Amino acid sequence: MAIRLDWLLGVAWVAGTLPILLASLPFSRLNPIHQLLLGFAKRGKTLKSSSKKWTVPQRFFLHFYWFGVAWTSFLLVITWNYASKTAPLVPDPLDYSSAAAHLTGGGSRLFSWHKSHSGTAKHRYKVWVSVFLLLLMETHVLRRLYETIYVLNYSPSARMHILGYLTGLFFYAAAPLSLCHFCAFKALNFAVDEVVVELNAKTQQDPSFAAIGGDNTDWKGFLKPILKLRWCQWTGAALFAWGWVHQLRCHKILGSLRRRDREQSEEYAIPRGDWFELVSSPHYTAEMLIYAGLLIASGATDYIMWLLLLFVVANLGFAAAETQRWYLHKFEAYPRSRRAFLPFVY
Repeated sequence: MAIRLDWLLGVAWVAGTLPILLASLPFSRLNPIHQLLLGFAKRGKTLKSSSKKWTVPQRFFLHFYWFGVAWTSFLLVITWNYASKTAPLVPDPLDYSSAAAHLTGGGSRLFSWHKSHSGTAKHRYKVWVSVFLLLLMETHVLRRLYETIYVLNYSPSARMHILGYLTGLFFYAAAPLSLCHFCAFKALNFAVDEVVVELNAKTQQDPSFAAIGGDNTDWKGFLKPILKLRWCQWTGAALFAWGWVHQLRCHKILGSLRRRDREQSEEYAIPRGDWFELVSSPHYTAEMLIYAGLLIASGATDYIMWLLLLFVVANLGFAAAETQRWYLHKFEAYPRSRRAFLPFVY
């Protein structure tokens, strides 16, 4: 039986989002759920230093981004390869039937598979949109990796709950997969078949393989279709870039505060500048914009992308509310006009 990846991802996002939404409802009967999730979500300054049971160092955030970079890069490579060879947005001058005639065994099977799975124009376009989304995601996880190493100076004593850590690993496994879920297995199977064909051709020393594959890489075929994407994709990319830039700025502000606090032996300070003048957790606001940009760039017709954004908003909104309460309790002079993470709203 075929694995319905979209169904599995949908169940996972709903299962992760529903408890957060329930815990956020203002009903006293739901307070135990709220406190339970709050214990899992706390980290860094919002987690008491004495609460070390079932926690890991907050610097383990680095694991999320090493994994995210590796996994996103893998999906990007196989999906881009699949798109460039099976989903041309313009008529492909290569006659696959003739090409297959020159190959034997696995090679013929691969090119027949290639031809039969090129699909409709709509399908081919969706494959290239997935490539575009994965490219955006790659820039995001690479920047987060850079920030975790060089910008965000986590305190050696900062901790986070082990379930929060596992949730982070789950997120960076499921989020990139959600961007290409409808073609991920096809891209993987195609890549495996290509490797098998190449190995067989080299084993048999088939000279005709060089004419079809070998080193004749069509770089234009890799790049041209991306430039042919529509306004929807570029509008989403613009929103993504807006959030991307501001998240970097806000993380630099937080990183500089942590360095200054350690140098001056101060525990914490009120962050100021950029979107910190509007909300307490602008890096969460920027994260929401990043995933809203991905949703728009996807065409906003895939329910998996909507569920991904809903999880991001629910999760960050829950964490931002706790951060807001912590700031108001910690600093008497904290600006009361600042919202949690949605300017003028929440």
